[in-house]
Amino acid sequence: MSNQPIRMSTVRQILRLLGHRKSMQAIIEMTGVSRNTLRKYQQRFTESGVSIDELLQLGDKDLHDLFLRTPEQKPNPRVQALFALMPRFEKALKKRGVTKELLWREYRALHADGFQLSQFRNYINAWQKQSKPTMHIEHKAGDKMYVDFTGEKLRVTDPTTGEVTAVEVFVAILGASQLTYVEAVMSQGKEDFIHACRHAVEYFGGSPDAIVPDNLRSAVTKSSKYEPEINRSFGDFASHYSMSVLPARAYRPRDKALVEGAVKIVYRQIFARLRDEIFHSLDDLNAAIYRALEAHNTAPFKDRTYSRRQLFEEIERDALAPLPAIRYELRSELRATVMKNGYVALSTDKHYYSVPYTLMGLKVTLLFTRTSVDIYYHHQCVASHVRVRRPYAYTTDIDHLASTHRFVTEWSAEKFLAWALGIGPDVHVYIERIFQLAQHPELAYRSCLGILSFARKVGNERLINACQRASDYGTYTYRIIRSILERGLDSQEATDTAPGTIPDHDNIRGSDHYDRENTLPNLHQGE
Repeated sequence: MSNQPIRMSTVRQILRLLGHRKSMQAIIEMTGVSRNTLRKYQQRFTESGVSIDELLQLGDKDLHDLFLRTPEQKPNPRVQALFALMPRFEKALKKRGVTKELLWREYRALHADGFQLSQFRNYINAWQKQSKPTMHIEHKAGDKMYVDFTGEKLRVTDPTTGEVTAVEVFVAILGASQLTYVEAVMSQGKEDFIHACRHAVEYFGGSPDAIVPDNLRSAVTKSSKYEPEINRSFGDFASHYSMSVLPARAYRPRDKALVEGAVKIVYRQIFARLRDEIFHSLDDLNAAIYRALEAHNTAPFKDRTYSRRQLFEEIERDALAPLPAIRYELRSELRATVMKNGYVALSTDKHYYSVPYTLMGLKVTLLFTRTSVDIYYHHQCVASHVRVRRPYAYTTDIDHLASTHRFVTEWSAEKFLAWALGIGPDVHVYIERIFQLAQHPELAYRSCLGILSFARKVGNERLINACQRASDYGTYTYRIIRSILERGLDSQEATDTAPGTIPDHDNIRGSDHYDRENTLPNLHQGE
């Protein structure tokens, strides 16, 4: 029993009893240690110069080094020299192609009396376990990017209605440097997920060898322990950036321990900072996330003198593959028939886009991304539009319309007023008055079109005179202009009578003549 190491709980009990000024015999009886052992602990306590309260705050390892190490155990200069190099070796091992044997050769070149390869490996393994006791995967620079969504969500508030929308938060992290990227998106759907993954590789400035997603539908169509089925669109995205897809195994948390650790950090470093802020758009939210993210990436690691950003610049940036010249855009395909009005519906958004009018009634193919809609007929692109997600609305390219349809779509109050001013100021005033009296501008378009069209039939001068005459009448309609021109009143001197009205005359009876008693026959007459 005397050769068995004493438990650290016993050491702490001895310290507490010494602090309470218990006698040596009482301590021996209460702890079961020998008198010599107790004397040895008392001596080391006195030599340490540290108070009992401070000693009780130490970890078990520090207490062990202070009380249980034999006097003969002195620091080995060779071990100290090797351990001084360990931080540099730890970084170097993250680089591609660097092995422990290669580092050992470099170490022996500097220290001829250094350890042999087997001892060198043992010391490195011991250092790695001590510095990262939970890390069982060695991450090579440029090897993997881990991606996932947080469980908690952030929120965006509509400034007009006050409606609050919960949004997803995407997290990506590089294995070696642990440089992290965070972005809020509307959903975990395929479009938003691939969009966020693309932003991640652009943020890192290059793509790793592999991307490791969780088994969400946007990345993995069917999970499997041996051959998971990758989502086709996500596979295309990964191929575009020369990455392999290595889904994390289901129910194997260590496969994605790094990104899950990053998610916990995101809760502390980003969610906590933004908890009291209100954001009115996704762009505003992501701007705030980016500021907090940069503070996180540039802050030093715990117990390290360097940050994620510094480690990335040193060991991982050059290990990433360069990005392709063309950005990846997820393209979805849809077949549809062009309607008789020259538009085709993108059923996903319930929005309508114009195509050349010659394709009415024909089948076309719509290829659409997050931002654009391209329409193909017989493998030729016949129309391109910016994607609009407003339902039951129309997006029009004026060149797609027939000449008559094009003219109608170009109608506006400004267009008619400019046309009228080109004929004459009196015509401009007359047309302007028509728009002022109309309940809605579009109600006046056809009247204005009819009036201004008379300039081609009768000439500008006659139309100007007709507008002057109609203005004198105080009547602003297409019919009064037509009546004046048909009757030639535009060339006569103005009178106070408008065409179509009945002038005063002695032979015409007024309203007073039509008194009810005088005009109704006496039904009882002749009785």
